[in-house]
Formats: sequence, C-alpha cells, structure tokens
Amino acid sequence: MRGVVMYGPRDVRVEQREKPTITKSTDAVIKIAATCICGSDLWPYRGTDSVHESPMGHEYVGVVEEIGSDVKNVKGGDFVVGSFMASDNTCEICQAGYQSRCVHVVPMGQFGTQAEYALVPHADGTLVATPGQPDADLIPALLAASDVLGTGWFAAVAAEVGPGKTVAVVGDGAVGLLGILAAKQLGAQRIIAMSRHADRQELARKFGATDIVEERGDDGVARIKELTNGLGAHSTIEAVGTQESMMQAIRSTRAGGHVGYVGVSHDVALPGEELFFSGVHLHGGPAPVRRFLPELIQLIWDRAIDPGAVFDLTLPLEDAAEGYRAMDERRATKVLLTV
Repeated sequence: MRGVVMYGPRDVRVEQREKPTITKSTDAVIKIAATCICGSDLWPYRGTDSVHESPMGHEYVGVVEEIGSDVKNVKGGDFVVGSFMASDNTCEICQAGYQSRCVHVVPMGQFGTQAEYALVPHADGTLVATPGQPDADLIPALLAASDVLGTGWFAAVAAEVGPGKTVAVVGDGAVGLLGILAAKQLGAQRIIAMSRHADRQELARKFGATDIVEERGDDGVARIKELTNGLGAHSTIEAVGTQESMMQAIRSTRAGGHVGYVGVSHDVALPGEELFFSGVHLHGGPAPVRRFLPELIQLIWDRAIDPGAVFDLTLPLEDAAEGYRAMDERRATKVLLTV
C-alpha cells in the first residue's frame, strides 16, 4: 500500500509500505477513505521533534475491512471514525472519560494513518460506526471529528464553556477554530478569536466568533481585558502549545475562570507564584476524543455542524509533501488527503 513517511525535517515521501494485518484478536484493519495532515505533524516537519523514517498521520475515517475474533462493536463494511489514541474504553481511566490516557493506550501515530489502510488496536473501544454510509460531502466533517473537532470540543469542555460566558481562543489553527465552533454549540455568549490571518478570521466568524483580536502576548492580554471590563474571559482555549500562548491564555482569564489547554506542549514552564495568585483553573492535555465521538458524529450526520469547513486544501495522498509545505508556509490551515 502507499503511505507517507517522514525521513527528517522537511523530507516527506510517499512510499510503498506493507499493508497491515490483524495481529491481535481485538484489532481491526480499515481501508482509509480520507486522512489529513495535523498541525502537530509540523513539529517534526520543522525539526522541533526528532523523526527518522517514521510513518505519518493519526487522523482517519474509513471502512472496516477485517476484524479480529473478539471484536463485537464494529463489523466488516461499517464506515467508522476513530480517535487518534486507541483505547480499550473499559479501564477505570476510560470510564472516567479520559480515553486518551487509557491504561492500554496506543497512539495511532505509531502506525501512520496517512496511508491506504490502517491497523486499529482496541477496535471495540476506539472505532465508532456512523449510522450508515455517509454522503461524500460529510466525509471531511467526519474526518475532523477524529482529532481536531474532538480536541477543540474537549478544550471548550475543559474551559467550562457554557451559556452566558465569554470565551477567548488563543490559536487560529484547525483546533482553535473548531474550539470556536464547540464554544458556540455549548452556548457561549461571546467568543473572542485571537487571529492575525484574514482567511482564518473569516472562518472563525463563520463558526461563531463575535470578536477578533489581532494583538499577541501582553498586548493581546490587554485587549482581552479591555473587552471584558478589565476582568478577563470566563473561559479560555489554548490551542498552540508554546510558552507565549500558554501565558497569554492564563493572563487573559479572570480569577476563578478556566483555561482548557490542548496545544501540544513544547518547552512550557509555568511560573508558580503567578499561577498561584491568578486563581485560574487549568485543565487539558491529549483530548479524549472517544468520549465525544458519538455526540459529534450525530451532530455531523444531522448536518447541525460542519467542521469539515476547516479543510481549505485537498490533495491526493501522492502529493502529501506539498500538503506539508502548504501548512508550514501558512498557505493552508488544514490539508485533507484523498486516498
């Protein structure tokens, strides 16, 4: 089968890889219908994370081709959406709603889903079948649910977004934008998107943003305070993962408010005394996408939301290297790869 392999920084190739096969009775093999490039894939692409001949991709939707003997919840021919973390969905951590930290968790990125086929461990706990075979125009939206929608949704839930609240969103990538969509769905009264890019500002407004703040760092914090009577946001979504973005999020949040942080942390160190006196709640980490998949799939199926709008460039799998370049150069927010 064809699959994307990253050999090193800015060295992305599409090669022939061995098609996966069932190795455990709880596995499934799916034929990928669509996959995509994640903002987190840019960390190794830019050389921040080390990588060497690594299969790429952790977002996927597709059709079940083969199942292990113990798989009961999905069957051959089902169209399925899965999380970027495979989980058994039965352990105490999963039952508490934190499937991304399952005691038997398996990161899907180790297999690489930017490919024609994917092996899914813990198939019963990871895959959720759609109500039927989706119309073609729903596939991008369902693909978004595999990671960026579920991650943005978790960020909003972790930030205690709800009716009557003002929400600030730090980061205008796919996760931040879908955090805006989630905040709107969860009833936020005011949603402030922090963005400097006209195309992303437009999509932010489409998803529900009421205000745009272009300033960053201390200036961005000052602008958020200005918009909130000097208090700061009730809820803040952090969707970048840098020191600047985390501190901007904390400082933009009022005392007693909540920060939901889902940006993959890189060299973030929190100043203890400032955090102590901020009175801000922090909650986040790898999103337990599996917790939200049934609800999100139904919203998409009913066409109540369209997270697929976050994809602004579609390329064939063979052109994956161009997709990485486009996202690295900010010519695309998120790239969908057809298989």
